[in-house]
Amino acid sequence: MAKNKMKTHKTAAKRFKVTKNGKIMRRRAFAWHKTGKKRRSTLRKLRLEVEVKPADKKRILRVLGKR
Repeated sequence: MAKNKMKTHKTAAKRFKVTKNGKIMRRRAFAWHKTGKKRRSTLRKLRLEVEVKPADKKRILRVLGKR
């Protein structure tokens, strides 16, 4: 019998990107609602993507179908 293939979790695929070097990047929270109250510098920082913490890396790779 053939092995079952693992499906990619589509919502995770939309939220996380894997770079060439293997980093998993994500967007920051609190960036898109109630922006009138936030400072310009805060909004600039929130636009940047950040790397996922090492503790979450294995789990995210699994839902992306990479492991």
